Amino acid sequence: MNRNVFCVALGICSALIVAVSSQAVIAAEDSSDSDVLLHIHLPREMTVRDNLLNLGQVSVVRGAGPLVAKAREIGMGRFSAPGQKVVLDRFTILSRFASFGIPRENVRFTGADAVTVRRQQEIIESQDFLEMGRQFLRQNASTSLVYEAMPLAKPRDLVLGGQAEDIQLRPQFVRGAARGLVTVKIRVVADGADVGFRDIPFRLKYESHQAVTSSEIPEGTVLTPENVRIEKTLAGRPEPAGWKPPYGLVTTRTLLANTEIREAMVGSVPSDVVVRRNETVVIRIERPGLLVTAVGTALQEARTGEVIKVRNDDSRRVIVCKVNPDGTVEPIL
Repeated sequence: MNRNVFCVALGICSALIVAVSSQAVIAAEDSSDSDVLLHIHLPREMTVRDNLLNLGQVSVVRGAGPLVAKAREIGMGRFSAPGQKVVLDRFTILSRFASFGIPRENVRFTGADAVTVRRQQEIIESQDFLEMGRQFLRQNASTSLVYEAMPLAKPRDLVLGGQAEDIQLRPQFVRGAARGLVTVKIRVVADGADVGFRDIPFRLKYESHQAVTSSEIPEGTVLTPENVRIEKTLAGRPEPAGWKPPYGLVTTRTLLANTEIREAMVGSVPSDVVVRRNETVVIRIERPGLLVTAVGTALQEARTGEVIKVRNDDSRRVIVCKVNPDGTVEPIL
């Protein structure tokens, strides 16, 4: 065979082999994509206007049929504060797909491994200020006992003069608030410059306990678990350290059922009479380096800690004394 003819024939055969191989590769790729229902392309960065995120806002979704529309509406979280960045990686997106019953085998990704999403804002809304104020109160150690923070006024929206790349809300406490109230000042910083602020007063509520009468309790009755119940409540100030139920105390007045028991309504159990009327008592004055005693006569009955009149037997003068636990009396100077 002529050498030139042989070379031409060999070239044709080679071209045919390459063409067949290429078609086989394309067919194989088409076969591998046959089970892929969704193609998700992730850009490196996205800027959105809405507060709530879905897949259609942060990526390019392609595919067949109604599954594409469903995938585009899958929620991807929300912005909780102005200036916040949300990073969504492929694993997070696949997890959201799984919760909607879309297997990961049916999804193919292209583009970046993760997309960084920013919110384009021209207005800082009232709700943004309120949410930042609540977050600040929850995170502040000195208000860790706060159960609830109720805003007393709704802050106005803040319109920004122009678009900013970096927006930050910087909260701080305002001094001089009334008891049970706290004011949070929230400064708005855009690209490093202060552009406005909002002051938000909050009424603080603390979880605490209160003692309530289970039934009507006559004056002079000792409080016990049988006639008192303990309830949880919200109060305007923190519960005192070491609070305990008022069991063992005595009512100083008649209390109706379902009455909150306050400190002025109860007292200690009266002690036994220590000094009786016309009884001889020792008048005792003791100071550092000094002890003076005398004999007197009690003109009244008294218990420990009570104040009575005593007549000094030597001078016949009547003086006012406080009764000591040991039965002696001490003049009140």
